[in-house]
Amino acid sequence: MRIAMMGSGYVGLVSGACFSEFGIDVVCYDPDANKIARLQKGEIPIFEPGLDDLVKKNVAAGRLSFTTNPKQAIEGAEAVFIAVGTPSRRGDGHADLSYVYGAAMDIAGHLKDYAVVVTKSTVPVGTGRQVERIIRAARPELAFDVASNPEFLREGSAISDFMRPDRVVIGTESERAQKVMRQLYRALFLIETPILFTSLETSELIKYAANTFLATKITFINEIADLCEKVGANVHDVAKGIGLDGRIGKKFLHPGPGYGGSCFPKDTLALVKTAQDYGAPLRIIETVVDVNDKRKRGMADKIAGACGGEVRGKTIAVLGLTFKPNTDDMRDSPSLSIVPALQQAGAVVRGYDPEGMKEARNLLPGVTFCTDAYDAMTGADAVVILTEWNQFRNLDIKRMKSLLKAPVMVDLRNVYSPADMKAAGFSYTSIGRP
Repeated sequence: MRIAMMGSGYVGLVSGACFSEFGIDVVCYDPDANKIARLQKGEIPIFEPGLDDLVKKNVAAGRLSFTTNPKQAIEGAEAVFIAVGTPSRRGDGHADLSYVYGAAMDIAGHLKDYAVVVTKSTVPVGTGRQVERIIRAARPELAFDVASNPEFLREGSAISDFMRPDRVVIGTESERAQKVMRQLYRALFLIETPILFTSLETSELIKYAANTFLATKITFINEIADLCEKVGANVHDVAKGIGLDGRIGKKFLHPGPGYGGSCFPKDTLALVKTAQDYGAPLRIIETVVDVNDKRKRGMADKIAGACGGEVRGKTIAVLGLTFKPNTDDMRDSPSLSIVPALQQAGAVVRGYDPEGMKEARNLLPGVTFCTDAYDAMTGADAVVILTEWNQFRNLDIKRMKSLLKAPVMVDLRNVYSPADMKAAGFSYTSIGRP
């Protein structure tokens, strides 16, 4: 089989590489000439564990290629995946679908024979129908079907998520399209992966419902953590106690500074806007969005409280800038709210992240970027753990204490033990623990 991937960003590149690993010929298209040139030279523009080796392996095998020519990608493809960005639209919070509709026009312009046009991007309910209308209006004689196949890739573990997913969701009413999609995912059928066939609208909504539910779990445990601090309870024990209930589950019950990244912030907001448009408002999700935004801004106050009530004139070492470990993604990271708030309060910020420094330099002006965690702590009045990279989990406590002006740690990921830090002579602040 041969497929085209319209968009070679995070979703398109990971999906294209994984499909090629299944033995499918994949051509990844992107209008960004610099990105394609880098990919053709074997340079991976994003950090995702294992992706560079997977891409190189399948390029060498002749199953994976890259192009800036949409005609070269689309002609002869049995399925054309739309895997472009759908960021929040400026001004109203709706998903910006201009890239999706632009890809639909490219497909209409170059598709010759029957193919399944598959929306891989996260799109609001009704987008698939609109993609079909766009192509049909431009090419009324063309034989094609539209399907929805949302991605459920976690940054940092995207390859394993694709290769061994909890489920595959495919929205289409066409038996011919179902047959093509079954063939594409044949490798997963063989390992008995649940494959759920639904309508277009149902598939589109499943993706948003999944992400907003997970965002709700995160926000719930964050609010419980705040209550734990007031009453002297331990949020980790609370999370374990409720997570052992099979109806709830233990995942996504980890307190922190608020969710960020490329999915949860825009998807929760987009679903809220869609629900409002249809007259079925989602009050819980509206509250989740509001609470999460306020939480990220409020973390600067928590840091100030640990520093004696204010940070003016103080130097703060911030360890971790990406929204989560094992990625270089800075999109909607808590650091983008917390660091500027510290700076506005008069603090000098020294920052370090294992993979996110390049992008952080563009997004966090005024920060002194350091060579490692210990460099960031040198001469600082306090250290803040903002992202739980593994290398921050076993720092040399004695060395930290000798480098800091004062032994103050604000651990927004609860990496360390309060008892151990107290025994080491640190003033230690964490989330939801006495």
